[in-house]
Amino acid sequence: MSLSDVGNLMCLYMHEINPGKGTDAPEFLIKAGAKALVESGSRNWVPVIVKEIGEDRYEVIGNSFIYAIAEEAGLERVWCIIADESEKTLELTRILTGESIPKVNLSTATRDEIQAALQYLIEKPNSELKGVKLAIATNRIDEAPRKYWKNLEPIATLKCGITKGKKLNALKEVFYLSPEQMPEAIADIKILNTLTVAQLKDIAKKRGISGYNKKKKQDLVEMLSV
Repeated sequence: MSLSDVGNLMCLYMHEINPGKGTDAPEFLIKAGAKALVESGSRNWVPVIVKEIGEDRYEVIGNSFIYAIAEEAGLERVWCIIADESEKTLELTRILTGESIPKVNLSTATRDEIQAALQYLIEKPNSELKGVKLAIATNRIDEAPRKYWKNLEPIATLKCGITKGKKLNALKEVFYLSPEQMPEAIADIKILNTLTVAQLKDIAKKRGISGYNKKKKQDLVEMLSV
């Protein structure tokens, strides 16, 4: 394949194509789809997305369900769109074909993005977040100093209905973080309340505050917020 083939629609032999990650679609849908494909003329009008992995060798990176149907139907050749080999293209292709869930950067996300992501999780069948109040969770997460978070654990301290364990882990499906460096001089109570006791003591030590070692968290927050 030459670079000019990237983006082209090509009819490739099935034996030249590696299925990649494959599909977890039910066997019934694959078999029924294969039957419909054969009855309609054995042409997949929705193409499989592939990348080149060798000379006349390709790998499926999107529309794996269609590839599985074509294989079940016994097609000799299948229509494919050739994509480039970059990781960004792979990630985007899987998102666009519904085979991967897009994630939002919680460090920089807008309120609307946070709300949409939480609503998606809350409304999923058998959701771990069932019962979480969307408006409350959205507001408290949006207003929190999330640009400094290194993980999602501070959310469990916001009293928004999302506690540690399964509820907090559920957020990993739609959120990721790219935290900013925490400033050394912190006096913002909202930020201080999201830190651990060890982190608060470390800040107190760096600021030369005495008597911090045996203090409880709330006492440390009050000391550092002055």
